[in-house]
Amino acid sequence: MHGGEDFGPWLARQLRMAGRTQTELADSVGVTRAAVSAWITGRARPRDETIRKIATALGTDASTVRNRTTDTLAGRPVAWYHRPAPRDGGREFGNAAAFAFEADVSVLAREATQNSLDERLDNGQPVRVRYTLDELSGETLAAFREAINWKELASHYEAAASRTRKVGQVISAGLRDMYTRDRLVLLRVDDYNAHGLTGDDYEDGRFAAVVRRQLDSRKTARDAGGSYGLGKATLWATSRLGLVLINSTLSEPHEGRRERRLIGRLDLPWREVDGKAWAGPAWFGRPDPHVDGDDVARSWWADEETVDRLRLTRESGEPGTSFLIVGAHDVASLADAASPEGEGVDDDSVQRMHQRLVEALGRNFWAAMTSGGGRRPLLEASVRSFRNGKEVIPERHVDPDVEQPARTRAFRAFLEGATVDRLTEAGQVAMTTVPLRVPGREGFGSGGEHRAVLLVTDGDDLDGEPYALTMMRGNRMTVRVGPVPNLPIGTNPFQAVLLAGRAAGDAAPFADEAEAFLRASEPPEHDKWGQTDELRTCYSPSAYRRIAALTREANKAVRDLVAVPQEKRRAGTERLRKRLAVGGRRTGRPAASGGTGIPTLDELNAHIGTDGAWCVTAEVRIPQGGDSRPLVPVAKLDVRSGPKPVLAWAELVALHNCELIDGALHFTSGARRATFSGVTDVSTHPVRTTLSGLVVELRTGKEDKA
Repeated sequence: MHGGEDFGPWLARQLRMAGRTQTELADSVGVTRAAVSAWITGRARPRDETIRKIATALGTDASTVRNRTTDTLAGRPVAWYHRPAPRDGGREFGNAAAFAFEADVSVLAREATQNSLDERLDNGQPVRVRYTLDELSGETLAAFREAINWKELASHYEAAASRTRKVGQVISAGLRDMYTRDRLVLLRVDDYNAHGLTGDDYEDGRFAAVVRRQLDSRKTARDAGGSYGLGKATLWATSRLGLVLINSTLSEPHEGRRERRLIGRLDLPWREVDGKAWAGPAWFGRPDPHVDGDDVARSWWADEETVDRLRLTRESGEPGTSFLIVGAHDVASLADAASPEGEGVDDDSVQRMHQRLVEALGRNFWAAMTSGGGRRPLLEASVRSFRNGKEVIPERHVDPDVEQPARTRAFRAFLEGATVDRLTEAGQVAMTTVPLRVPGREGFGSGGEHRAVLLVTDGDDLDGEPYALTMMRGNRMTVRVGPVPNLPIGTNPFQAVLLAGRAAGDAAPFADEAEAFLRASEPPEHDKWGQTDELRTCYSPSAYRRIAALTREANKAVRDLVAVPQEKRRAGTERLRKRLAVGGRRTGRPAASGGTGIPTLDELNAHIGTDGAWCVTAEVRIPQGGDSRPLVPVAKLDVRSGPKPVLAWAELVALHNCELIDGALHFTSGARRATFSGVTDVSTHPVRTTLSGLVVELRTGKEDKA
């Protein structure tokens, strides 16, 4: 009986599910009504021979009654229960929350792993997240469809797929893939050392927030990543069938139990089946004996065999949750397969999804997976792939030192207290702090100055684009990565990391206030800090300017840390400078005003990116009282004779005192100088960058850009 539910609550639930009274059980077992009441209230326990009679009455075996680790099969079995359409005629043709994100496994990895991080048990150990892909076919697929009662769902899917709206089209494609190719991809997300879906089926709690509700975040940790309650929608968005099965092991008991709490949720659009209208969602579970009617299902405590048939078996009894996405797909992988280069490689979709999951985990959570200074990482993550339960790609544990070596080196140096004030040797990590002036929250004090930590180290090609600043807060998930503008010519490749809020360390002043402020400034995607409704409401309409000031301060501090002394820089940059020209004039001295009255390029700085593109930062002089008409930046290859080939811009960004509209720079009224940056499109280079020079000109819209 070790680990089983208390006898009284267990027996009461079995009677409710079977629709039987205490008196009926007493008559079947041959005892008084008072004896049954004493069992249920915990005042007495039945003897062993009575337990056998109770088992017979409930239609189960004696061991089930003795152990009480699962429910009996008394009453209506586990099945699908669909929500009836509202009587007012309202119709929902899909879950709007699912459209907040792309059906992309990279997005799924970011959102689902963030949720697992937020649910980590506070015990000094990392939360472990494992992604498992399994492509089913043949008899294995048939057995799985039987386990999920596919026959009950088929008519609902046919009705949903017949509609021409977007959700219907996605479902139709999923059914076609399963029926015509005899193929179904499952993607399971398991986390361990997490809270699990605790709480009641309907009342406030983790279970109801995930399974029953939308826009219910239930995040209580001060450094939680999520705040909108939308991230869980990516689970259903990644399923072309809108179907997710769940198995949770709880960190605190519910109904006296912890293991194998199961439920399934299906999100379909409004539909009509057999003359009856259905609202959309459906649940795979037990009929709730407390609710009148049969249209409400609750979670149930499953036996090990059922969990195995549903492909939801967990590796241990450690608390956490397993989400099984049925009919998983990846928009990016499908696009690759549809391209001419991807023709004939559909069977490799699992391999592509596997790789994209690894890349997304490394890109977004390298800091959370980094240890140092005697501290364990917050997260461990891995990906593995199967076909019909047989391994096709071994489990790969995501290693931050492999995925993001330079940034990981920087963060580990911070954890170990091994930073320096200035970079003097390769491999060093320089550290400084930059201010974030946190405003007071409405009705909660006046705020204060938080000191965010800035780290800079040598760049590495494996980290992605160099010359970048990565920003994050307490949960150590990458929020934003962007280029550092206005870098001097000859700056060595680097990576910079800004740690704000609780990520800056326990000693950072106003860390909790900064954490709350930055969290309020993030959109549902949690991919930037800026103006949001929450920030405007809880702080002030102008509070976002504090974040802009933080970014400016951070970029300035980076430039100071990576600045090369003039005498060292000259020799290393003279060759590159000789290859740059402003409007056909070599850079090196300011342009003469010439009395033209129109803005002119004054200074041009550039470096060659890892992909061979010219990365340019240009300063424009605007004459006082002159013509500030919009001008178009044009990049050309510098050749000795003949027309100069025009290069396309892969990226063009207005940085200061200007705005980019339809490819033209519009200058701020009254400004004397403006700055913009650009990156050329390598595909338009007729020769390698190392073999050519660059000319940048400003043209009016009426001029021939060639």
